[in-house]
Amino acid sequence: MATAAAAMDEIVTERSGRILRVELNRPARKNAMTGRMYARLAQILEQAASDADTRVVLLHGAGDCFSAGNDIEDFLKNPPGPGGSPQAQLMNALVDFDKPLIAAVHGAAIGGGTTMLLHADFVYAGESASFRMPFIDLALVPEFGSSFSLPARLGHVRAAELILLGVPFGARRAADLGIVTQVVADQALLTTALETAQKLAAKPAGALQAGKRLLKQAFREQTRAAVKAENEVFSAQVRSDDAREALAAFLQKRRPDFGKTTPSATPA
Repeated sequence: MATAAAAMDEIVTERSGRILRVELNRPARKNAMTGRMYARLAQILEQAASDADTRVVLLHGAGDCFSAGNDIEDFLKNPPGPGGSPQAQLMNALVDFDKPLIAAVHGAAIGGGTTMLLHADFVYAGESASFRMPFIDLALVPEFGSSFSLPARLGHVRAAELILLGVPFGARRAADLGIVTQVVADQALLTTALETAQKLAAKPAGALQAGKRLLKQAFREQTRAAVKAENEVFSAQVRSDDAREALAAFLQKRRPDFGKTTPSATPA
């Protein structure tokens, strides 16, 4: 049964038995995330973590993509600070979430739309899925703990290709890199993800949560430290001349000119 949220809410939840489906619902804006959406998604995860009736969370996007990352206009009006912010709230909720989290990805997953997937336990990608982390091109730095988790998974050289060069990559490459569990036909995406959710929901809840905690315990504190460090540097970098030029150029659909900007120092 759907929640009381209106159909046009930016995030829509629906419960099916012990499975909570969460849909990013801004299809006209490619499900780009506003500060309000970050805070709401964090709240949903926090509530699901404490709800005994919720065994599994399935996250997906409405329309033709998963998420284009930050909504740049909203982002410029409300840049995150080094401490508490809606973005940090979601990052902490993902790090702490100890129930299975499944993501179903179709179309574009850009920036945070990719890095938040690193916190999912299962990621199913439709054949149309495409990924990119263009943080450096926007004069920013990676987020969601990806500066630790990507090198830990892939090694420095492959992580540098994805983060420093910001190269785009498709679903098959994501699966080869271990970012995606399985690539399926777009029309089978949600069915496949739901089948896994149902299998997990039928397992003993205590053992399932304990198993996830054990899987994550070696990395949780390092991820938490990476999130904190990233947020501090991100906060400084987003206020730099380079970032203002890059983000303005993005909105104006032109190439940025970094020759007129002065590099600013960021925390070491």
